[in-house]
Amino acid sequence: MADHALLASGRDADVYALDESRVLRRYRQGGDSAPEAALMAYLAAAGYPVPAVYDAQGPDLVLERLDGETLLASMLAGRTGVGAAADLLVGLHDRLHSVPARFSADPADRVLHLDLHPQNVMVTSRGPVVIDWRNATEGPADLDVAMTALILAEVAVSPDPQLADPARDGLNAFQRRAEPPRASQLRHAVDLRQVDPALSAVEKSAVGRAAALVHTRVG
Repeated sequence: MADHALLASGRDADVYALDESRVLRRYRQGGDSAPEAALMAYLAAAGYPVPAVYDAQGPDLVLERLDGETLLASMLAGRTGVGAAADLLVGLHDRLHSVPARFSADPADRVLHLDLHPQNVMVTSRGPVVIDWRNATEGPADLDVAMTALILAEVAVSPDPQLADPARDGLNAFQRRAEPPRASQLRHAVDLRQVDPALSAVEKSAVGRAAALVHTRVG
């Protein structure tokens, strides 16, 4: 991709500019992007804010190029307050969990993002848009809520005060607004994080401490 500008690099993918309206998201370890593309098309048809998908071939996704910045960048720059960011995350969860699962036999199951945090929300001229659907699955909605709270808590226990302090405030604000997940779903979220290949050993070692910060309900 030497002829295309690198826009961003995540844990497992790089994003390149193709032109003014499209980007290429390429997974470094390969894989099949078609299921992710199909899910995003399903969500777009349901009115959920995702980038438009133009093509999916092997590890490559050609997506709408979004304007704006991540919710995290907006928060760190002071353009979005902690309370407003928490409201936005809760609203995006609520909207997503109104979309029925496509394949599950359980009518209570919903589409789950499982990585819905401020770095995966773009604040754009058309409103918030949720990106990076690599981890998406189907299941109980409060597993998704537990995962967001756990990821915020992981940052809150990190040694970097520039991120830890706002993450702690963000976690508290999110939990005041979101219905607490069941304790069993938090344990499930912890198990998923412990086997996530994108996390380092040091990051995995902090998951237990992070989970202790998350409020849950019994049952």
